[in-house]
Amino acid sequence: MILSMLLAFTLLFSGCKTWNNATKGAVIGTGGGAAVGAVIGKTLGNTAAGAIGGAVVGGTVGAIIGQNMDEKARELEEEMDGVTVQRVEEGIAVSFDSGILFDFDSSSLRPDGYENLRKLTQIINEDDDTILMIVGHTDSRGDEDYNLRLSERRAQSASRYMISQGLSSSRIQIVGRGENEPIAENDSDEGRQENRRIEVAIYASPEYVESLQEANN
Repeated sequence: MILSMLLAFTLLFSGCKTWNNATKGAVIGTGGGAAVGAVIGKTLGNTAAGAIGGAVVGGTVGAIIGQNMDEKARELEEEMDGVTVQRVEEGIAVSFDSGILFDFDSSSLRPDGYENLRKLTQIINEDDDTILMIVGHTDSRGDEDYNLRLSERRAQSASRYMISQGLSSSRIQIVGRGENEPIAENDSDEGRQENRRIEVAIYASPEYVESLQEANN
């Protein structure tokens, strides 16, 4: 249900590149919430959005999770530069473009990417309440199968570095989507740059959800 709503909003708003903050706020306030804000902000592909939407718990437990995510999102925004951090449902979406993490047609992390991933790892490691899905994307230039493998290598590079910084591999899921989830048109350099990106979906671990449910029964 939630994923279907996200897909519908993506179709509705995919062409709205010139909306101002007041317009976005009006739409969010009339029925969409944070998930619609993320779609309008064009920072998520369907895979990351679906991961966060699928982890929604709701009720008292969901409210507690959301409050914790608010705090984490604020800390991420304060500590990390050149990334987009958005609260989505009961999770957080962090978007990086290849200009920060990767050169064109490369899965090797750039030096400035190391620092942001180090900070992300440090904040995530403050507790063990969350799990991450790292999703790699490319633009549409080149062979589709090659782009899929490139996107997987990009996600894997980010994962390996975060693990080297102390994050447990059991808290990370890797997904490569190649050119299949663009957030911009591929017919311009600017649009292709937006599409060459890494997304990190952060949401509550099943163990944390279970502990909250037991405590609130």
